[in-house]
Formats: sequence, C-alpha cells, structure tokens
Amino acid sequence: MKPLLTITLAIALTALCTNIHAQKEINDQNTPLHLMQPQYDTPYGIPEEKDVKATIDRVLSYLEQAMPATVVDGRLAKGSFRLTSYEAGVLYAAMLNAATSTGDERYATFAKKRLELISKQAESEAKALEKDREYDTQMRMVLYPGALDDCGAMAAAYCRLNMMKPSKAYNAVINRYVDFVRNKQYRLPDGIFARHRPHRNTVWLDDMYMGVPCMAWYGVMTSDNTAIHDAVKQIKLFKERMWVPEKKLFRHGWVESMTPHPAYHWGRANGWGILTMCEVLDALAKNGNTAETEKDREFVLDLLRQHIEGLSALQDKTGFWHQLLDRHDTYLETSCTAIYTYCMAHAINEGWIDAQTYGAQVLLAWQACQTKVKAQGQVEGTCVGTGMGFEPAFYAYRPVHAMAAHGYGPMIWAGSEVIRMLRSTNPKMNDSAIQFYRTKQNTNKPIFTEDNPDTEILW
Repeated sequence: MKPLLTITLAIALTALCTNIHAQKEINDQNTPLHLMQPQYDTPYGIPEEKDVKATIDRVLSYLEQAMPATVVDGRLAKGSFRLTSYEAGVLYAAMLNAATSTGDERYATFAKKRLELISKQAESEAKALEKDREYDTQMRMVLYPGALDDCGAMAAAYCRLNMMKPSKAYNAVINRYVDFVRNKQYRLPDGIFARHRPHRNTVWLDDMYMGVPCMAWYGVMTSDNTAIHDAVKQIKLFKERMWVPEKKLFRHGWVESMTPHPAYHWGRANGWGILTMCEVLDALAKNGNTAETEKDREFVLDLLRQHIEGLSALQDKTGFWHQLLDRHDTYLETSCTAIYTYCMAHAINEGWIDAQTYGAQVLLAWQACQTKVKAQGQVEGTCVGTGMGFEPAFYAYRPVHAMAAHGYGPMIWAGSEVIRMLRSTNPKMNDSAIQFYRTKQNTNKPIFTEDNPDTEILW
C-alpha cells in the first residue's frame, strides 16, 4: 500500500503544481503584455515641474557656496569656480534666464551680485593691475582681456543684465570686452575669428559662442544694427568652414593648412554652435522688423533647424548624447546633453520647431541630465576643458569631473527652459509613450470624431 500511496500522492502533487504553474503563466490570453513596464536606463516619462525646479535649486544652492561673491585682501575670493571665466559667463546668462522662466528671483540675484562685484573690483583694482598683471588673475581677464574666452560669454551676460538694470559700471566692462571682440581678436582675411593654436590660422567652433552672442546683444543694447549684422555674418563664415551638410553637424576645428579638413563632431562644441544660434535669434527678435533683420533671421533659423535635425538623429537611448556625437563607442556626456536640452526646449517655446516632433526627446534628455545632479548639487559627467585633436582617442579619453565648470550653466539653462516648456505645451503619456498635443488632454479614451477632425486621438 505504501508504494501505491506514494505514487498516487506524487501524481496529485504534479497535477497541482502544473495547475498552479498554468495559472501563473503570463501569456497573451491573461496579460496585456503591451502594458508591461520597460526597464529604462534613465527615468522615462513626463517630469513634474516641481521636480525639475528642485533639481536646479540644488545646483543653485551648491553654487552659492562654491562661488562666493566676496573680496578677501582686496581681491576676489577664490571659491571652487572662477567668477570671471567664460564658463561663469554662461552660468550668469543661464541664471538670468532661470529667474524669468521660474519666477524665482534667487537666480537673478546670484548673477547680479557677482556681476556687480566684478564691475566694482575692476575700478578698485585698476591701478594695482596696471603695475602688476599677476596681482589678480581673475580681474586681469576683465581689465586686460587677451582672448575671446576671457570676454565674450561674460560680455553677453553683462549685456543681458544691463538691459534689465542699466549701470555705468556695467557699460565700462561691456565696452572693454566688446572692443576686444570686435577690434582686437585675430581674424582671417574674410573676418572669421581665428587662433594660432594648435596651428597657425585655426578656426575653433567654440569661438562661435565666445564671440558672436555678445555682439548681437551689444547691438540690441546700443541699437547698433552693424553689430547685430556682424554677428550673423560670423555665423555664415562658420557655416562655410565648419558645417558638414551630410551629417548636419559642425566639425570642432578647421586648420587652414590641412587638406582635406578632418571632421570630429565634439559634443560640447556643437553645443556652443547651437546655443549661439538661439542667442542670436533672441537678439534679432528684439531688433525690430526690418528687411535686413528678417533676412538674417531666416538664415539663422534655417541653420538651427538643420542642426537640430542632425542632433536629434544621434540621441542615445538613455537620453544623452555622446562625447563624439557620431561615435557611439565614446562616453555619454552631460554638458552637451544639457545644452541641447535647453536649445531644443527653447526652440519649441519660441515656435521655431514642433513640440510634437521634438518634445519627447527634450524630456528624455532632461531625465538623463537630472540623474547627473548629486544630492548636494554638483553636476557629474562633464568633460573637462578640451583643446583640439585630429583622431578619435583625444576626445574619447578626455576626463570627466564634477568640478568641470562647463556643466553648471547648461544644467540651469536646461531645467529652467524645460519648466517653461511644460507650462506652454501639452505633454501626456499615451500607450506608454510620451506624446505632445496641440490642446490639453483630459482623457485617455479615444475622443476623435468625424465632426471634429482637429481633436486629438488618445488610446
């Protein structure tokens, strides 16, 4: 009897287990498989405005401590980041933008306090620096700029602030900066900005941002149409040498003596290019509606749209872009991703590109960016300052560091413009995907009718 009982129990247990297994099996009959949650590498979906604001607030709080607006022993205090670098100029412009987008005056206060301090120090340290250029290396860049990096981005930020709060002290700094950009910076015979580094007569895409927006904003501030038109002329000259039409990207460097001209599409340099176009379009919008202004606008807008098309095709599945944009074996980089996030969001907000086409990519990019902001507000994953190379290893192995100042302004700019985009567009999850609609959607049921063909379709 015992063997028979054992066999009977075994058969019963096998049947029970088979039945339980059949009940737990996931299949097309018992489970809506399309509703299963994917395992995304970065968060996916539509962020809450409060969460975006909380992220950039952490960055602001960190920078308030890392960039003290104080004087020690007669010189600017040395924090974790310089107050007078081009990275700082980008940051100040981003802070002023964030104040407008978020309504939070702390961002504007951050920029104003430091720019006001710099202008005051320029007056108080002028005699000391005249005798000893090493007296204060930060202020030397203000009083004796020697490169576009010293003055262009800072001048653009000062112009923005001066249009908000005019000051003679600001004017003195601005005029010194802009004089260098317009009259002293080395150029090639056709007028394009150039350097003798790493070779004689080298054009850097970085200099598009370092020299062009400040001329455009200076033109708006002073009603100098020549300055604005010269800014657009520079963009045209950069397009002639740096634009690679089949990829709709810019090369990082162009050396006169090279044949042919190599094309390495460094992420942040392309960021400076697209940011320049956004800045110039903003300036042109404030310059009145003349035939010349409209012609300039059409040129810049067309190039911007082409560039966005080229960039959008290369976004990684994580939401980031790569250090070398078209080489996916190079690392994912924060600063260029943040710049593209801002520029694409800004282009949507200004009506230059379609939210339905590009809005989801912007949100994916922002979700990637915010993963790089540490709890205390440091920004990780940013490529350090970079020269120019002509083989992929140079770019692929450039270090990244949380103290690379290049990531902070773009992060503030990106978050503040995404907030503006969330307010002005209509994103909604539909069938597990981010979609943008032309009208606000209040239901997840199909609401399309033949009588109202403009109504959106939701499933």
